[in-house]
Amino acid sequence: MKERALSSTLTKLDRDRLAELGAAAAGRMEQAGVELVALSFVDNSGISRVKAVPVAKLATVAAWGVGASNSFDFFLATDSIANGEHSLGPVGDLRLHPDLDALTVLAAQPGWAWAPAWRYDQDGQSHPQDTRALAATAVAQLADRGLTARMAFELEWIATDADGVPLPGPAYGYSRLSANHEYLRVLVSALERCGVDVEQVHPEYAAGQFELSIAAADPLRAADLAVLTRETVRTVTAAHGLRASFTPKFEPGGVGNGGHVHLSLGDGERNLCAGGTRAFGLSSTAESFGAGIFRRLPALLAVGAPSVVSYLRLEPRHWAGVFTAWGLENREAPLRLIRGAAGQRDTAANLEVKCFDLTANPYLVVAGLLFAGQAGMDAEARLPEPVSVDPGSLSPADAAAAGVARLPESLSDAVDAFEADEVLRTAFGPQLATTLTDLRRAEVAELGSLEPAELCRALRFLH
Repeated sequence: MKERALSSTLTKLDRDRLAELGAAAAGRMEQAGVELVALSFVDNSGISRVKAVPVAKLATVAAWGVGASNSFDFFLATDSIANGEHSLGPVGDLRLHPDLDALTVLAAQPGWAWAPAWRYDQDGQSHPQDTRALAATAVAQLADRGLTARMAFELEWIATDADGVPLPGPAYGYSRLSANHEYLRVLVSALERCGVDVEQVHPEYAAGQFELSIAAADPLRAADLAVLTRETVRTVTAAHGLRASFTPKFEPGGVGNGGHVHLSLGDGERNLCAGGTRAFGLSSTAESFGAGIFRRLPALLAVGAPSVVSYLRLEPRHWAGVFTAWGLENREAPLRLIRGAAGQRDTAANLEVKCFDLTANPYLVVAGLLFAGQAGMDAEARLPEPVSVDPGSLSPADAAAAGVARLPESLSDAVDAFEADEVLRTAFGPQLATTLTDLRRAEVAELGSLEPAELCRALRFLH
């Protein structure tokens, strides 16, 4: 493992060592033809915000950071700035420090590199609302238990022409792929040159919709890859004269874009999602981990489906997972176990969360899932009986007997569930937890009264 001067646990800054590592990184970047480095972080509304520096400044920036307002904690996706208990308005400043271990030459942007940033205050203390640091903390706490996790994000987007009309072709149709073969080839090539391990890409159900799957990685790396992949998709799409929309609902009545998350739990080399004695081969530990997530899905929606428009996607019979049900490879369940093909299950088996979308900050998603799963382990929680049918097809009596009910149907309801969840609020810390509730309620106030068609139009190309 490479030496880290700025560790995932965010200890005191070793500025001399950071400057040394930054100078070495700058030399490598210059040899690769890089002139500018983009330093990005994802705000609480799921938008990647960025500052860029010349590569010659990388050593200084690694040691001392580059300034960024702390008001970004209160940005809505519309760029409105909400009020909140912990808002300082125009006062104060933070420092963005690049994670040099994640520094990546951007294949789709010649002359550019990218690095995700840690956020520190002016005194060199980690910012309490740094969501990437929160994700790193969740990973570290799991490691303290002797366990690891692997995660992967699926990205769905709709590609349109310059006028916003989705590309034609049937659902999952080869004709849509062949008509856009060069676009997809260039995209996958660019991602692989950035170190992204692409597992598959294909046309999806909705008009103009595509899906790309990334191989599982360490959770913090998985979140970084989700950011890098989305921005690469956006860049390559624009280079082909097209537009990319990751919105959960492009238009009312259509099938939305999801942001499914796959995760597995490991003990050394053993995948705890396979070979166990619980349902479908889950180990007892993995079941408790999954049960912790399952029990907190209403609250986790405020993290993983954090926009008003998210709830237009969360409809029955849209494979979005809107009921309190789990099962084996059940696409209508918000939590499902995917075993994989016989002979590969010891490595392939994983849990999938289907009710999240790409308006979410992926670092908050990582943190929320890991904290919820660990709470389930502490409580030795158990999953209910699995559901092997579409939960929406159950009669009211059968649904009640199975404990199947709707997940929150609005952002307001999800925020209420999050605010009532002591485990998540404590894990996120008082500043961030309060800011999230303040921000979500501000979005409801700004956008909640819009008709579905107007809401879709307003948010269509913001994510």
